[in-house]
Amino acid sequence: MKNVCEDINNIREFKQETNHVCEECVKTNSEWVHLRICQACGVTLCCDSSPHKHMTKHYHRSNHPVVISAEPGERWIWCYKHEVYAEY
Repeated sequence: MKNVCEDINNIREFKQETNHVCEECVKTNSEWVHLRICQACGVTLCCDSSPHKHMTKHYHRSNHPVVISAEPGERWIWCYKHEVYAEY
């Protein structure tokens, strides 16, 4: 991808969703809106439109900056650290 940050450029192979749930919401019996997949560790968590914003919390705890959408038909990537969005 052109004109993206070094964190996105360092992604060689996308970690795809294997889990169609937010792992943290399941633990607390909470609801989520959309799912994101961390490209460093592969965890699937909820987006910022969800009440608990688990993926953003994961970024702040882990410093794993790059996520992709786990939503069917969506093919985009986001870097929290550089606030960069790109379609792939």
